[in-house]
Amino acid sequence: MGYIGNDEKVGLLRAMRACDRILSGVRPTTVTERLARLSAYARDGVDPDEWPDTYGDGGAVARLETRTAELLGTEAALLFPTGTMAQQVALRCHAGATGSNVVGIHPRAHPLTYERDAVSILSGLRPLPLTQGPDQITAEDIRTAGEGFGTLFYELPLRDHGFVLPSWDELIATVQAARDRDAALHLDGARLWESTTYLGRELDEIVDLFDSVYVSYYKGLGASAGAALAGTAELIEEAHAWRHRYGGRPFQTWPMALEALAALDETLPRLSTYVAHAATVAAGLARVPGAIVHPAVPHTQQFQMWLPYPAELLTRVGREYAVEHGVWLAGRWTAPGPPGLSYTEITVADPALEWTADEVAAEFGAFVDRVRKSC
Repeated sequence: MGYIGNDEKVGLLRAMRACDRILSGVRPTTVTERLARLSAYARDGVDPDEWPDTYGDGGAVARLETRTAELLGTEAALLFPTGTMAQQVALRCHAGATGSNVVGIHPRAHPLTYERDAVSILSGLRPLPLTQGPDQITAEDIRTAGEGFGTLFYELPLRDHGFVLPSWDELIATVQAARDRDAALHLDGARLWESTTYLGRELDEIVDLFDSVYVSYYKGLGASAGAALAGTAELIEEAHAWRHRYGGRPFQTWPMALEALAALDETLPRLSTYVAHAATVAAGLARVPGAIVHPAVPHTQQFQMWLPYPAELLTRVGREYAVEHGVWLAGRWTAPGPPGLSYTEITVADPALEWTADEVAAEFGAFVDRVRKSC
């Protein structure tokens, strides 16, 4: 998405917070509001005599790791401050087990797009792109790979190409092709929580296909931070050592763990509702002149909307529209392709549930009309 300065970011948050209606995203909250929510959760759901964790041992951290492993159907899970660290640790562990530092990966996967080559610079691993197209890695991509790889890195959903998912049969075929090459399989499940509806399977069924999985507590669930790596007890035991080496073992992490537990209790049960309503929002957006919605029927509660106007103009007019009309339609726009063609990511959450397809089409259409007149 590129770097966005703090002043611009705060300005967008303030404009969004002041709106009466929000289509994409959730209403921003202040530090005080977040602390109040966390305090209320702790008051109602935490033993008054519970002690904070010490270097990640005990307390809310232990409860979060146990809960996560149970949800995912794995033997164990380990809390990390970031997904970047969690996935590097997973890939290092698999590299040691397979004897290969080569990682088969999509060229738009998170480690190659947003992490400043950390997987190579810090972990000494060599990414091997298995496809050049916008679709997910397929069984055919793996079978025709020009060289071997020790680990397959697979992202569900693939964020940069519209939060797209394979069909269940396509996923099974891809996993089997990797197994046929004796590769370990790691799942980037940052948004796995919201992928079960499209795949038609429970979390544990999906995770069981892989040797390790990373999940996020803030993407989709809305906690402030935090990630988990889950897998076998043996893998997680080794991951403990690597997490320490990477500096991911602060003295206490109970606030992060508590917010993650609150997110699992309060937000996770609502994700399927958001996914279902995303089809309604997408149908309304598809009626906007010049708009392209991708995928046309969203696979999760997030998807892309493209318009034939410059990104800077769309972002500026969107903020002006929010201030003047009290309606927040979308966040920042970006232009990664041909000049004059831009997209934004639409996130369907609680505020969007009150919108009908007709309302989406009318309000976004009025916004686009204003953009056109501003050209």
